[in-house]
Amino acid sequence: MKERITYYQSPIGNIKITGTYEQIDSIIFTEDAFENDMAPSGALHQCCIQLDEYFNGTLHSFHLPILKIGTPFQQRVWNELLTIPFGETISYLQLAKQLGDEKVIRAAASANGKNPLVIVIPCHRVIGSDGSLTGYAGGLKRKQFLLDHEQKLLGKKLSLF
Repeated sequence: MKERITYYQSPIGNIKITGTYEQIDSIIFTEDAFENDMAPSGALHQCCIQLDEYFNGTLHSFHLPILKIGTPFQQRVWNELLTIPFGETISYLQLAKQLGDEKVIRAAASANGKNPLVIVIPCHRVIGSDGSLTGYAGGLKRKQFLLDHEQKLLGKKLSLF
C-alpha cells in the first residue's frame, strides 16, 4: 500500500497525518510549513473530519482505522490510554498500576511519549502524580489546551484528581 500524507490545521498548530487509504499510522504535530497537493481521501479524510468534530466539540471519541506501530509494551500502553475517558486525567503512576506493575512507571511514561497518534490516542490525559502537566511531545501549551478544551465541553473545571 502506498503511504499517503496530509496536513491538518488545528487550533493549536499543524498536524501531519500519514497512513494508507485504509489506515492511519501517524498523527503528529509539526512546525513544517505545508501545502496539501490534493484533498485527503479514505482514512486520512476521515481523520480530518473527526479532528474537525473534536475541535468543534461534537466528538468525544475517535473511530478511525489506526495502525499502532510499536513494541508490544508500547501497544499495551497505548491501548490503556484509549480507556481514559474524555475530559479525565490519570497519573503516570496510575497508568503503570493499570498495566499491572507500578515499577514500569518510567517505561510507561516513555511509551506514552512515543505515541505516534496524538489526540486520537489521548496521551495528553496523563499527568504527573503531583498534578503537574509533565511531558508532552507536542509541548505543554498544547497539552493544556487539549485538557482545557475537553473540560470546557463537559462543563467542568480541570480537576487533576
